[in-house]
Amino acid sequence: MSVREPSELGVDTEVGALRSVLLHRPGDELRRLTPRNNDQLLFDGLPWVDRAQDEHDAFANVLRGRGIEVLLVSDLLTETLTTSGAARMQGISAAVDPRKLGHVLVQDLAAHLRGVPAAELSTILTSGMTFDELPIGTGAATPSLVRLMHHGADFVIDPLPNLLFTRDSSFWIGGRVAITSLALPARVREASLTDLIYAHHPRFRGVRRAYESHTAPVEGGDVLLLAPGVIAVGVGERTTPAGAEALARSVFEDELAHTVLAVPIEQRRASMHLDTVLTMVDSDAVVMYPAVRDTLSAFTIRREDGVVGIGGPEPFLDAAAAAMGIGKLRVIDTGLDHVTAEREQWDDGNNTLALAPGVVVAYERNVETNARMEAAGIEVLRISGSELGSGRGGPRCMSCPLARGPLD
Repeated sequence: MSVREPSELGVDTEVGALRSVLLHRPGDELRRLTPRNNDQLLFDGLPWVDRAQDEHDAFANVLRGRGIEVLLVSDLLTETLTTSGAARMQGISAAVDPRKLGHVLVQDLAAHLRGVPAAELSTILTSGMTFDELPIGTGAATPSLVRLMHHGADFVIDPLPNLLFTRDSSFWIGGRVAITSLALPARVREASLTDLIYAHHPRFRGVRRAYESHTAPVEGGDVLLLAPGVIAVGVGERTTPAGAEALARSVFEDELAHTVLAVPIEQRRASMHLDTVLTMVDSDAVVMYPAVRDTLSAFTIRREDGVVGIGGPEPFLDAAAAAMGIGKLRVIDTGLDHVTAEREQWDDGNNTLALAPGVVVAYERNVETNARMEAAGIEVLRISGSELGSGRGGPRCMSCPLARGPLD
């Protein structure tokens, strides 16, 4: 188990040299998806899991090949459950819902899970458990009506297929971690697992919080660190105005930022997060969906002399450049590589992960967008995403940077 001092952790920008990152390798939680439950669990389509794992392994290896430390959620969760009884209780309590299972079944199931080995419990908490898999029979001294009336294939603990998108449940601002408040009920428990890892794993001992998950909804895909002290927050379906305001006040109080740009985005699922509209590819450059280039706006929230003020709205590109202290942001328009009737290419075409200023990871199928980035001087490291992508998200969605170097 690798344990480092918290001082080595921290992220101030989107593009500083990436040193350490948190990923989740897809597994049995995706194998459990069916045409009957995938809409309920909020995952688009039924992926070919073996191929998705191969693609994810290749993604992780690209990062490792650049000297980046890759930590996996499953490994950290197993280590946390091994070393901390409090983490075990926290994970079980979040997974075993009395409103769904009733008092009798909750007590029996929680008692069973407390004795399960850490690796097995880690799998159950991420991949779920069906009623058929319950070790508790129907002939208990106190029978469970819930147990008797459910079909065996129903989930007693739901799987977490969206755990793949590690950016959503936590992000770092400076040397502090923000545990998000996910808007959709089916995804709430993702943040609870992230929370217990940061709270109890030795690697993160002493790390302080920048934002707590019990406050208003904020999701990591909506938060971009444009420059040291400057944060853009998408406000739409997943991050609410109250969440953006709460995050701004939190980072101001902790002196982690001086400016927060609240960026309204369309209230529809195809534009879930701000990073489906734009991501940073260099310290002064973004790749951006062209249809919003001239319409995207921002409210500027700034704290000066202890007083918080709000200005705008004004064009996002102008507000961002002013807050960053640069004359102008370079904009690279995404190309229309893949357009379908239901979802557009820009869901992942500009969802790039910067490994350093001017170096990004992108899906290989986004041919036109990648060519445009390279023409603008950006080095593009291509990865396959036939199963990881398909409108679900790109490399940025799948990664939570834990440590980046400063900009030169």
